[in-house]
Amino acid sequence: MLGGDYARRDAGTGVSTRFEAVDLLNDNRELGFRWQRQGDWKFSADYRELVRRDPDVVNTGLLGFGTTMPTVVPLAGGAGTGSDLDLKIKRTGVGIAFQKVLTTRLQFDVGLRSENRQGARLFGIGIACPSAVAPGCRGTTGTEVGSAVLLLPEPVDSNHSQVDARLSYAGDKLRVSAGYYGSFYRNANGSLNPAVPASLYNPIGTLLPLAAGLQAILNQPVALAPDNQAHELDVAGIYAFTPSTSLNFKFAYTQATQHQDFASSGFTAGPVGVTDLGGKVVTSLAQIGITSRPWPRLSLLGNLRYEDRDDRTPIAPYNVEGTSTYTNRRLPYTKARAKAQASYQFTSDWRGTLGADFESIDRGVFTASSAIAGISALRQKTDETTLRAELRRRLSETFSGAISVESSRRDGSNWLRDNSGPGVTEVADPNAPGSGLSTAIFMPTLADRKRDKIKLYGDWQPVEKLSLQFHAEDGRDRFSSSSVYGVRGAGMNQVGIDWDLAVTGSWTLNGYVAYGTQQLNQSRPGVSLIAFDNTSSGIGIGFAGKPMARYEVGGGLAYIDDRSHYAQTLDPAGAAENAALLAATGGLPDIVFRQASVRLFGTYAPDKHSSFRVDLRHQQSRWNDWAWGYNDVPYVYSDATTVRRQPVQNVTFIGFTYVRRWP
Repeated sequence: MLGGDYARRDAGTGVSTRFEAVDLLNDNRELGFRWQRQGDWKFSADYRELVRRDPDVVNTGLLGFGTTMPTVVPLAGGAGTGSDLDLKIKRTGVGIAFQKVLTTRLQFDVGLRSENRQGARLFGIGIACPSAVAPGCRGTTGTEVGSAVLLLPEPVDSNHSQVDARLSYAGDKLRVSAGYYGSFYRNANGSLNPAVPASLYNPIGTLLPLAAGLQAILNQPVALAPDNQAHELDVAGIYAFTPSTSLNFKFAYTQATQHQDFASSGFTAGPVGVTDLGGKVVTSLAQIGITSRPWPRLSLLGNLRYEDRDDRTPIAPYNVEGTSTYTNRRLPYTKARAKAQASYQFTSDWRGTLGADFESIDRGVFTASSAIAGISALRQKTDETTLRAELRRRLSETFSGAISVESSRRDGSNWLRDNSGPGVTEVADPNAPGSGLSTAIFMPTLADRKRDKIKLYGDWQPVEKLSLQFHAEDGRDRFSSSSVYGVRGAGMNQVGIDWDLAVTGSWTLNGYVAYGTQQLNQSRPGVSLIAFDNTSSGIGIGFAGKPMARYEVGGGLAYIDDRSHYAQTLDPAGAAENAALLAATGGLPDIVFRQASVRLFGTYAPDKHSSFRVDLRHQQSRWNDWAWGYNDVPYVYSDATTVRRQPVQNVTFIGFTYVRRWP
């Protein structure tokens, strides 16, 4: 690591200059320049590079890696006999900004930033036949493959540019600013066009011909992120009616569009007369709030926020299945939020707070000519009301504490059932016979929910040199629906202690201990019951001190242990094959993440104008996530490509800093 920092200020003119350089010898280098006259103008520029490498190792026979036209080649020698790919994305960005104080009340700011991203990241395709979107594709047999999952890295070659301009006014009572924000995204790659051979491996590792229709499906182009842009205008400010009462507000209007041409992206087919999506979403935002202290002991707060997202994308028949035709779907969204809160200082030792929140979400009328698949039911509207209370008290000169409780209830409009075709059907009573929702899976974000939480906090200083902070939190979610499937309940709790100790006038110790759990219970199709439990604990200790006048040393140790447990059981009505599988495997194994880290630093100041600093940090992480493999057996794709993750990773950092100050 090599870097530097140079700063200089001319006391006569008030002009200061600063130049920064960070990590010049590695991939994540940064350069920054700032030139300003205090209270008049400021100019800044920066350049940044960042390389993000995927922690997973891909072994494959794929040709054309990182291009838009990869060729799938099944590994003749089986899994692990290919070449390792280096999946990484390099980000290169530049930015400039200028600020000018026009008058004693007016200021103008403008900034430009542009970032290029190049490389490749994990991506892929897959299908299982027969399928509603491919009814002519046959399923897997003993002589042919009817399903496939292929790793096709997404080629990344894009640019994202932003512009931000703002004019601000500061008066005696009114502070207001008006601004413009523009976002422009350009992708050099419109689609991914794979070349898939006529034979792939089946799930047990036998190379077989593809079922009828499967190869054509796998060779279809895959759309990548299209070009788009957005423009926003906003006005925000604060008005002080009196020294104790003020109003804050914000109004914004945003228009986002997407007009990527289908032909330029590599797609030749589309609805008649339609050459691009013509995507257009207009968002309007209005927010207003007031804070007031009408009496010395009473504080009041109120907020109203309204956001409307109007989807104006044209409707066209994009999907054709046999004799049925479906259009795209508009996704309007309106959210209204209100908040009220009052705090009262009863005595010098007691303070209470009461608050209420209300949130209403309207997802708009379902586009009747479109269809949904894989979702049992939708809901147009949901409403949630939250009540909370907090009480704080100073129990003694050395101890103070607080307790807060919060309770919320969410419900909504009637459910909208999938028609297995165009449109949806509103179901007034999901419990009625024939509603079709008794075995539906309701989205947890839409289902009726009751949430209750309680928090405790304490601050104790038993002696002058020692301070302790305690916190504890417990919460429960209870979901209700007419279905036997889905999430039934969830919970969380956290406890922790932080402490600081002044051993002497020159030496201090600090540390923390934390423990938390999360639970989620759900019932899944196949009459399987899963109780997900996550337990996370952490401990840390640090020190700092001055062994001699010109020396300072410090450091710390930290350890984290995180375990996710999946307790699986079966309902007595479960299928015999499911029971046999659970008995043979024991269910899903735990996922365990452990991380230990150590840090040390030392500084030496030979005189008042210079100093030296050395930093040493080491971190070791262990992770046995079975998402990409288990017991050293990696995940295998249909062409014998594998993805594996290094279970033990070590990072060591050594830094040296020199600071010189001129009189």
